[in-house]
Amino acid sequence: MSKKITVGDYLLLRLKEMGVRHVFGVPGDYNLGFLDQIVNMEGLEWIGNCNELNAAYAADGYARVNGIAALVTTFGVGELSAINGIAGSYAEQVPVVKITGTPSTKVMKKGALVHHTLGDGDFTHFMNMFKEVTVAQTMLTEENAAEEIDRVLRECWLQKRPVHINIPADISYKEIDAPQTSLALPEPVSDPTQLNKFVQKAAEELNKANSPFILADYEVNRYRLYDQLRTFVEASGYPIASFSMGKGVIDETHPQFIGVHTGQLSEDFLKQCIQESDCFILIGVKLTDSITGGFRFIHDLEKTNIIQIHPSYARINNEVFQAVSMREALEQLTEHVQHRTWNLNPRPAGNGSPFIPSSESITQERFWQRLASFFKPGDVLLAEQGTSFFAASTVKLPEKTTFVGQPLWGSIGYTLPALLGTQLADQNRRNILVIGDGSFQLTAQELSTILLHDLKPIIFLINNDGYTVERMIHGAEQRYNDINRWNYRRIPDVLDLNGNSISFQIKTEEELEEVLSKAEKANKLVFIEVHMGRLDSPALLRELGKLFAEQNKYC
Repeated sequence: MSKKITVGDYLLLRLKEMGVRHVFGVPGDYNLGFLDQIVNMEGLEWIGNCNELNAAYAADGYARVNGIAALVTTFGVGELSAINGIAGSYAEQVPVVKITGTPSTKVMKKGALVHHTLGDGDFTHFMNMFKEVTVAQTMLTEENAAEEIDRVLRECWLQKRPVHINIPADISYKEIDAPQTSLALPEPVSDPTQLNKFVQKAAEELNKANSPFILADYEVNRYRLYDQLRTFVEASGYPIASFSMGKGVIDETHPQFIGVHTGQLSEDFLKQCIQESDCFILIGVKLTDSITGGFRFIHDLEKTNIIQIHPSYARINNEVFQAVSMREALEQLTEHVQHRTWNLNPRPAGNGSPFIPSSESITQERFWQRLASFFKPGDVLLAEQGTSFFAASTVKLPEKTTFVGQPLWGSIGYTLPALLGTQLADQNRRNILVIGDGSFQLTAQELSTILLHDLKPIIFLINNDGYTVERMIHGAEQRYNDINRWNYRRIPDVLDLNGNSISFQIKTEEELEEVLSKAEKANKLVFIEVHMGRLDSPALLRELGKLFAEQNKYC
């Protein structure tokens, strides 16, 4: 006789098999029974968030470090609060399992006018909304639960994008047959004929090129193909650059790494290398405006040989090769490329001259110059979309550093809740967040959850009096870019009743130096408010702001 298991426990067991150890979310009466099952499941910890949007951001951050994440909300009000975060995960290919507790099957069948609905008896509205930002969806029943759970979770793992599971309140405790085997997690596979055709033609193009060049980006991160990329890079001898969305895809200390590509806004050395190339191989790259300098490319891409490798297909100029996996393409190309000796002059070393603190007010340039030597191998660096992201993208990071930003979706406030997720995903790594005051005000309450779980990240709050990133694009002195001023350094004290944090406020370079020394020794959350000028911004952002203003054509 088959062993029985409840539907809720079946789902949780499968999530555990995939590596989920924490489940984020907010309670609501339609999911409370399922939450009991989470709390009672050995090996899982419930992480209650301050709101559902923050929970979605936290799950996104967790998945970027852990490989997958799970998020639970209630029906309607809860899931719609979370949908912005799920959309960001969809856009940037982050595998999050979104679980919604719905009214009971009896209630939905009757079309009852219950709370958290639109009052029209139709319970499909929100499911339909989630179809736009998830790659698989299901409404669980006692009859379909096992098959549907496995189907949807496999799609999440394969496509590295969110999925949506609806579990009615009266279904999570229904008993079904327990799984007999572990969930088989699929990976992209190649059609042998397509793979061979691609590898032969790509190798031919690369081997006859005078100056091949590698550009790599975030899809390598999502599919954890770092080793395959590095092996190919070293076998080829080609120079490699990343885009900011995939920053850290290869160690930035590697001798063949020459910088982060930002189109025409790239550093001169990188532009020179790219201009001399006659064949590009793009590995896991999606060309978006924020990472290409507003689509201002150094080369005319239509007149250049371009080889593209994506997780499940490849392309050479206009010829597409379906069913070609990135893993197998890299492994086979490694065996077929002729090694080149890179003849260009070596890139400029390090992050500039040593930082000698003065009594002067701290600026963006000097702050990031000092932070470059503060980072350590293995750190997780989160940079909020704004001055922080565009400054961090130009800083050379130590080996094995994970860089987290959101340049495509670009939802401000994302990184503070994401910090909760990244730190829970691996508590042995030091997590550092740099976030602006405007972004912080959107999601500040999630600092409470970070403190509740006694996590010990280092948070730099850049107090520059409003939305500096928007000021660089348009309306530098307009009221809509202003925010109410807070006494930021005192916020951890308000939220922290257990002495799990230490706070500082700094305005000068010497104060920064003193605080960094204390931060390295602290065994608790460190919160540092850094005062800067409201129009002080990284050079890259200033130039990109002009390009975005031109692209938007306000008048």
